[in-house]
Amino acid sequence: MKFKLVTLFVAIAFITNAQPQILDKVIAVIGKNPLLLSEVETNLLQQKEKGDLSEGARCKVFEDLLFQKLLLAQADRDSITVADAELDGELNKRINYYVNMLGSEEKFEAFYGKRISVFKDELRDDVKNQIMAQKMQQKVTGDVKLTPSEVRTFFSTLNVDSFPLINSELEIGHIVKKPPISDDAKKEVRSQLETYRQRVLNGESMSVIAALYSEDPGSAKNGGRYETVMRGVMVPEFEAVAFRLKPGEVSEIFQTAFGLHFIQLISRKGESLDLRHILMSPKVSQADIFKAKMQLDSIRILITEGKMTFQEAAAKFSDDPDTKQNGGTLVNPSTASTKWELEDLGQMDQNLVFMFENQMKVGDVSPVIQYIGSDSKQSWRILYLKSRTEPHKINFKDDYTKLLSMATYDRQKKSITSWITKKSKTTYIKISDEFNSCKLEYSWTIVP
Repeated sequence: MKFKLVTLFVAIAFITNAQPQILDKVIAVIGKNPLLLSEVETNLLQQKEKGDLSEGARCKVFEDLLFQKLLLAQADRDSITVADAELDGELNKRINYYVNMLGSEEKFEAFYGKRISVFKDELRDDVKNQIMAQKMQQKVTGDVKLTPSEVRTFFSTLNVDSFPLINSELEIGHIVKKPPISDDAKKEVRSQLETYRQRVLNGESMSVIAALYSEDPGSAKNGGRYETVMRGVMVPEFEAVAFRLKPGEVSEIFQTAFGLHFIQLISRKGESLDLRHILMSPKVSQADIFKAKMQLDSIRILITEGKMTFQEAAAKFSDDPDTKQNGGTLVNPSTASTKWELEDLGQMDQNLVFMFENQMKVGDVSPVIQYIGSDSKQSWRILYLKSRTEPHKINFKDDYTKLLSMATYDRQKKSITSWITKKSKTTYIKISDEFNSCKLEYSWTIVP
């Protein structure tokens, strides 16, 4: 059983063009905002595709969308705005997600039968409304920060005997070893990249050169182009260079974890950049790959023979900057804690599920295995099973993180309940007879 902090906000379905056409009609009006039948049906289709369509789902989706429209009505009253750069960044992030799913922009445009620019224009108003509603919900719920005493008070209100067992959870760590790149390989790539840079400076098209030679799979097919790049999207080294450039300027060659780059800035709108870049990565020899494996195997022997703890070895030898300072411990991105259920591990790699469920005991260190990190390059790692809990009834000592999420969710939901009760009294709300039979969770004041 999982207790993860979730939002009550239900977004308008993003890829509406992928759904069958629905005979549309207005089924509710909230303030000046109509709620369409297609919005309910599209959300239901998406839930069905994900396999989480439960009994009463239609009424639940309907009420969630009522809440969204009420948030939007209040956001308009409170003059909440969305900057163009913020909206463009969100549109690009969402479209890039689906482009990656389909494989390329060409496949995306073929699937939906329209150019990406047209697709973005059609979605612009819907996504803007989503962002406004999200901002309004954040105002409603506030920044909830509960003390341990408040979490304990919440725990005391629970009927623990009615809870299903909490699944077994693991704490795991890893030590990563990346094959070294020789100075000669770096010099060779830098020299070749400088040749391309000089060609751009001499007037050749960077778009053509990037399409021919860039090794960045995300942009090479588009002539190295990235649009509406906001701060926080790219790695820090990339942004440090990009945000210093003037329109038309070509950067010097610089290095990130992905390889060597240079950038040409196309335009800048506030804190939003359109740019082109070329990436090339020095090649690692098979001998260096084997050498890295042998180094990590030696580190593993030091640990298993008790000459060094796993945590000490991680701090001294690991090439993963995100984990080496905390003893190699991996943080679960779904919960922001160090606890992992097997289901969470399966989302990363099904082989990890088999390894930790059937092969490893607490304190064990795995053999050296291949690993592809966030830089998409081959490396090696060893895994460590630090702890494992058995399935158990929820308790304050072992499950504080879960209880904190539950208590925070409960506090936020109470804020939303109170807000809906209050704001629905001062907002025009009318729903069609088709949804009158729905048993709504919140207390709505609806025009008869």
